[in-house]
Amino acid sequence: MKIGDMAEQTGIPVETVRYYEKIGLLPAPDRQANGYRRYRQSHLDRLLFIRRCRNLDMAQDEIRELVRLADQPEADCTQVDALLARHLEHVRQRLAELRQLERTLSHLQQACSEGRTVAECGILGGLSDDLPSEPAPTGHNHIPGSHGTR
Repeated sequence: MKIGDMAEQTGIPVETVRYYEKIGLLPAPDRQANGYRRYRQSHLDRLLFIRRCRNLDMAQDEIRELVRLADQPEADCTQVDALLARHLEHVRQRLAELRQLERTLSHLQQACSEGRTVAECGILGGLSDDLPSEPAPTGHNHIPGSHGTR
């Protein structure tokens, strides 16, 4: 199948498919005489696996490790379980950070009252001052899928 067909079946843009090939998450396909890539069912299966992992907010390194482990079907799955446990802990940490963020934003919103000018805005004033409930930076970023493994 062609790259466009695979992209359509998986909902993954063609550029992303090529990127996954470039970084080694997806094996390079055979080339036809005309130079076009020719993908097999195994490529489609791998791409769907990657998409499912990305939907679980897994980082590329985590996916790469899962792919490596999946290529060893007779091996003990302890490493798979450990990887998922680390990912789950990261998700739980992010949820705690998001709950703190929600409290901070709620506190800021309560600082605003109707009929005031922008100069008197409690939200803008609160953003200019340190808030006692402001979460401390943790070194994690909140861009889905971009965290690293530990």
